[in-house]
Amino acid sequence: MACGKLEIDILNTIWTLTAECEERDISIQDVVDTLSANGVERAYTTIKTVMDRLTLKSILVRYKVGKKFFYRAALNKREMALDALNTVAEQFFDKNYAEMIRFIEKEHSGLLV
Repeated sequence: MACGKLEIDILNTIWTLTAECEERDISIQDVVDTLSANGVERAYTTIKTVMDRLTLKSILVRYKVGKKFFYRAALNKREMALDALNTVAEQFFDKNYAEMIRFIEKEHSGLLV
């Protein structure tokens, strides 16, 4: 599942907020406030649109309590990271994980020089 920068920022925010309490109900306003505190200024409507898009992708789950909607991540951070690695391995390395790891090690060492 490919995600854009703001989508990842939103997911990281939700994972952080639920790390304290897995059963916590996360609202759009919670995400807006947390992103804002971390220097990411976005309009409420922008965050809502992106969270609705993540729901359509089945990355977030939306549910209603009373008259208010809340969200939860369908996958945890580890599951999303593994999915991303599997996608990269499939798309760029013909599922050859050893080749992908060699590539990462070579590129990473080049960044340190």
